[in-house]
Amino acid sequence: MQLILLQKVVNLGGLGDKVNVKPGYGRNFLIPYGKAVPATAKNIAEFETRRADYEAKASDIHAAAEARKAKLEGAAVTLKANASTEGKLYGSVGPRDIAEAFTAAGFALNKSEVVMGEGPLRRTGEFEITVHLHADVETKVKVTVVPET
Repeated sequence: MQLILLQKVVNLGGLGDKVNVKPGYGRNFLIPYGKAVPATAKNIAEFETRRADYEAKASDIHAAAEARKAKLEGAAVTLKANASTEGKLYGSVGPRDIAEAFTAAGFALNKSEVVMGEGPLRRTGEFEITVHLHADVETKVKVTVVPET
C-alpha cells in the first residue's frame, strides 16, 4: 500500500514522503490517526497545494514539544509504593503512575509518552526514565521510588 505521510513517523519517513507499508499498518494506524493519506493522483495534487500548511503545523507541533522538553529537563518526582524491607515492591510502578505523578507536579504528561524499555519499576531507588514527546524530541527525567511508611 502506497501512502503519503502528513507528518513525521518514527522509523518510516518525514512529511511528504511516499512510502510503501503493509495494508494493515496503513489502514488501521496511519490513515485513521491522520498520519498519512493514500497516494492517489488527487491526494498527491491536494497535498502539494497544502504542503505549506502541513509544514507550518508540523513546525508548531515540534516547537511545542521542544518547549515541553525545556520544562521537563531536570524534573524529578518521588513516588511512594508499598515495599518490603529489602526494597522490593509489592507490585510495580508503570508508565501510568509516572505520568500521573508528573501531571500532579505540574508537568503535563501522557502515559504513552513515558518509555520504559526495561519494563515497570519493581524496586525502590532512583531511576532515569525516557520521555518521548515527539518523533524528534525526547528527554530524561528522574523518578525516585521510596517505600511507604
